[in-house]
Amino acid sequence: MSQILSGIAASPGYAIASIVTLKPARPAPLREQVADTHAEQARLAAAIEQSRAELRTIRQLTEQRLGAEKAEIFEGHLMLLEDPELIDATNEKIAEEAVNAEYALHEVAGMFIAMLESMENELLRERAVDIRDITARVTSHLLGEPHQDLSTITETCIIAAEDLTPSDTAQLNLDAVQGFVTVVGSRTSHSAIMARSLDVPAIVGIGESLLDLPGGTLVVMDAMEGRLIVNPTDEELAEYKARKRKYDERKANLARLKELPTASLDGARVELAANIGRVEDVAKAIANGAEGIGLFRTEFLYMGRDSLPSEEEQMHSYKAVLEKMEGKPVVIRTLDIGGDKELPYLNLPKESNPFLGLRALRFCLKREDLFRTQLRALLRASRFGNLKIMFPMIAVLDELREAKRVLAEERAKLESEGVELAARIEVGMMIEVPSAAVAADLFAKEVDFFSIGTNDLIQYTMAADRMNESVAYLYQPCHPTILRLVNMVIRAAEREGKWVGMCGEMAGDPSAVPLLLGLGLHEFSMSAGSVLPTRELIAGLSKHEWSRLAEQALTMRTQEEVLHFVQHQLKGAN
Repeated sequence: MSQILSGIAASPGYAIASIVTLKPARPAPLREQVADTHAEQARLAAAIEQSRAELRTIRQLTEQRLGAEKAEIFEGHLMLLEDPELIDATNEKIAEEAVNAEYALHEVAGMFIAMLESMENELLRERAVDIRDITARVTSHLLGEPHQDLSTITETCIIAAEDLTPSDTAQLNLDAVQGFVTVVGSRTSHSAIMARSLDVPAIVGIGESLLDLPGGTLVVMDAMEGRLIVNPTDEELAEYKARKRKYDERKANLARLKELPTASLDGARVELAANIGRVEDVAKAIANGAEGIGLFRTEFLYMGRDSLPSEEEQMHSYKAVLEKMEGKPVVIRTLDIGGDKELPYLNLPKESNPFLGLRALRFCLKREDLFRTQLRALLRASRFGNLKIMFPMIAVLDELREAKRVLAEERAKLESEGVELAARIEVGMMIEVPSAAVAADLFAKEVDFFSIGTNDLIQYTMAADRMNESVAYLYQPCHPTILRLVNMVIRAAEREGKWVGMCGEMAGDPSAVPLLLGLGLHEFSMSAGSVLPTRELIAGLSKHEWSRLAEQALTMRTQEEVLHFVQHQLKGAN
């Protein structure tokens, strides 16, 4: 009788193999009194140096396999080994309390880990994983025990573990390891991100029962649905072998679309772009055939650190993305913090309803110093590619005009300083607030493009917090109300000769794509992994036919009606 364990699908795919369970983390070091604190500090220094040498090797391996961008994770680890807040504090604890180095390191690191894990920001919580990773590595040298090396695994297997650190994931022997499953984790953890880069199936957050499975247990990983099937029946094995074969064949077929333009069955061209949050995400966008970057979420440059990024730092990040895209369009959104994205080092006052508070452009217009720094960095980077600047969370025309005023002033200053800039930069805005959608005809006269941010537009239109499970049923991308707002925005832009993109999750939703194509959306921006499946979908659709069908959908009353209608039409076309 098989057993099913459920978790989070972190990296797609299927795998069938026996489990190899990694040994759990060693127990906390015992406190020991030492007579010679200088000798203990020297032990710590030696262990740090050994760890540094190992990390340099791992960084080099990662760069060879995944490229320089993914190897930057280990630059962060190397910096942690020099972090005075961590290392100096450990040395001080050794000296002041006359305790052994491994205990002192465990106590100091534990304090930082607990602090980071208590934060609401997921990126900051992930930094706790980095500290735990390097602490375990240094401790292994202090104790004279070799650090676990996953590159030595040679048997075909699926790894089961409490968690996998970035260095664990980077060392996976992919000739043997078919996938991994963990007790804890999320889709945004470093290990999950690297698994997707390595194209290794991964399921995270399965829970403690995972570690109860004996080594050698045969399992099936369904990393499409986040299911681990333990001791599968013969029927389940046959089913999943067939699914895996079909999945592998489809991946090979999709890869052939990578260099092709996106066009409908009747020859209508649209652009498929990728949403990114970091410079290193560009490689995946390119690998998946993205025709541009439709949304660069610049807030990630500001998060996971303790101070604002400098103008120079930002300029180099924007320049890197523009250069890597080699002239393809790159839409960079100005800082969008607030709501569920916080910057603790700014010490902003708590708001009772942050999603309706001082966020995104509203915040930037209050903090013009910070806004001007970002705009200068963007303008300076503009000459290195096809930059388009986009302002988020605009509700009224005055906000757009204020933002454009500040941008124009910074451009004039840079030109007076003799700085070389792009001759023309398109300036657009996100449509996330219903007031902006309703007044799209007015905004269209003063921008070069719109990008519809459906994640927020849906929650504001439906008055339903998308993070609240109790009202999750109201998050309905294909509700006729949302479709009507999208249609209103596209028609308003067309009248002024402007283009419209979409950068919310809806843009890559297979049920929504046919309707969006029919409504005349020009650019679809989505996660990189959705680009090729969406290109394949659009290639089988007639834009002319879906224009007619989309008009019908606008007259429907519920999302259920719309979804049933779309699925019926798609089945009829196949």
